[in-house]
Amino acid sequence: MATVLVALLPGIAAYVWQFGAGILVNLAIATIAALAAEALVLWLRKRPLWITLTDGSTVVTAWLVALILPSIAPWWLTVIAVLVAIVGAKHLYGGIGQNPFNPAMAAYCVMIVTYPALMAQWTSVDGVDFATQLHLILGGSREIDGIASATALDTMRTGLNNKGLVSTILDSNTFGFAGGRGWEWIAAGYLVGGVFLLARRVITWHLPLGFIVGMGTLAGVSSFIAPDSFPSPLFHFASGGAMLAAFFIITDPVTCASSPLGKFIFAVGVGIITWVIRTFGVYPDGIAFAVLLMNICVPFINRATQLAPAGWRKDTRS
Repeated sequence: MATVLVALLPGIAAYVWQFGAGILVNLAIATIAALAAEALVLWLRKRPLWITLTDGSTVVTAWLVALILPSIAPWWLTVIAVLVAIVGAKHLYGGIGQNPFNPAMAAYCVMIVTYPALMAQWTSVDGVDFATQLHLILGGSREIDGIASATALDTMRTGLNNKGLVSTILDSNTFGFAGGRGWEWIAAGYLVGGVFLLARRVITWHLPLGFIVGMGTLAGVSSFIAPDSFPSPLFHFASGGAMLAAFFIITDPVTCASSPLGKFIFAVGVGIITWVIRTFGVYPDGIAFAVLLMNICVPFINRATQLAPAGWRKDTRS
């Protein structure tokens, strides 16, 4: 878990570089709230505190929750999201190792359904300064210039729904050289961290490659057939949380499939559903919903792809 936290640092550094240090405040709030919630629930359940609080898993969940929320989300929204992840999605199912659903993704889905307006408020690259970000995070008035209500994915979806062309929509200031302006650097940071995890063998290639194949294939084919109606695979990978999902979210060892083939199938499914929701759904980014839907399928995937025990031999006797 400590290695995962280190791997997240390049993406966080890029986040601060592009959008300001407000994300660091929310990371701190999420970490404190997660550890407090974890300690309280463990105490109520009469479980040992020190081992669980120091294994790093709680902090990883907290960081992922903070990174998928807007960096200027009010503190109480971050705290509620963390409570949903730690108490609702984790401990109500028995605690670490027992939860069937990814806690961070469960928290995101609850927040975007419950607080859609706040979840749509993001800063632009040329947005508000740190003092203003801190004012917003601590509950100040949100009637401030520099708050953008549309990410690159939302701008693309809205433009296409209004019969716009991809090439014309990409001329907007919302977009950079590959995807959302500023977000391509964050995606690159997560990619660097993901390669680090692969090199350290913390994760295997089956999950990130499966996600990239699932999303990239549909995006590539559709973009090739109708380039003015469907954005390219590069746009999808460099916008939103695609790289974060590929290397840090779907690789959660508790909620993904267990066998190598099962991991690949699971990740392909997440990639496909994400592209479908991004393209045809009402939410600009469908990663969280895709992950939860595939979490439901994990028992069936495991059963269909389970490896034979060592020394097992099929009984051929009639």
